[in-house]
Amino acid sequence: MERIACITRVQSFSACHRLHSKQLSDEENRKIFGKCNNPNGHGHNYKVEVTVRGKIDPVTGMVMNLTDLKKHIEEVIMIPLDHKHLDKDVPYFADVVSTSENLAVYIWNNMEKVLPPSLLYEVKLHETENNIVVYRGE
Repeated sequence: MERIACITRVQSFSACHRLHSKQLSDEENRKIFGKCNNPNGHGHNYKVEVTVRGKIDPVTGMVMNLTDLKKHIEEVIMIPLDHKHLDKDVPYFADVVSTSENLAVYIWNNMEKVLPPSLLYEVKLHETENNIVVYRGE
């Protein structure tokens, strides 16, 4: 019998951003995003959970080697995002508002490029203790 399991790796990173849409006026941005529209930005200590789902290999007993998952997270999340200003240091956010929703999509898209096909199951991004986004590629 084939067994399916999910494994999750948790990683923390710090970054700053400014919620600001180029498609809106400065007044509209202030009204919608409030203090998060501060021209100098603001920071978060994010926590991200990357979950993969697949068949448990009968030989290794693993869905995926966690060492490999850790390396991919380092490459996709830590190097480009940790201690960065998302809007200024990450080209993707030059024209995309750096909300947690869009950050989760960014992480998903880039994790999907480095993981084996159909293995990525979920990206859960904790912006704060109370604000969490879950993205499953839809």
